[in-house]
Amino acid sequence: MNEFMNHTTRRSLVLGAAATGAALAWPTAARAQAKAPLVGPLAPNPAEFSKQMAAFTKGATPLAEGLLLDVSMLADNPSAVPVKVKVTLPMSEQEWCEEIIVLADLNPSPLACRLQFTAAAGTAEAAVRVRLSQTQTIHALARMKSGKILAAKQAVTVAASGCGM
Repeated sequence: MNEFMNHTTRRSLVLGAAATGAALAWPTAARAQAKAPLVGPLAPNPAEFSKQMAAFTKGATPLAEGLLLDVSMLADNPSAVPVKVKVTLPMSEQEWCEEIIVLADLNPSPLACRLQFTAAAGTAEAAVRVRLSQTQTIHALARMKSGKILAAKQAVTVAASGCGM
């Protein structure tokens, strides 16, 4: 009986130590990965983000109202983050949304999608899925026929990297 107890105790001790070591090592590795800056082809491209913003706005100051951006604050699947964009201003034959873009400011290629509309559409709304490389802000911009630019943005926290998958 005593020999059985020693064997069980040793086994429990070894298994318990292995499990504890694995549990302690995983968060450390996860923290190191989260803090490590992305390099190479997965690195953020702030110059391209600024270029895309400037090309779309053409010097106009974006208005903070009139565009609804619906995206979750937490993305548990960064490979396919659902994003919904809708112009809430009234549309007419004289004033409608010509184009909407969605940008991910820290992605290697910030332009996530570009959508074009005509007056015949009657509304300007879309739902897309965007791949995110890391925690960042999603920006949506809409250009109206009159030249008005509408803007909305939302910070999104990602659970893991989506672009390197």
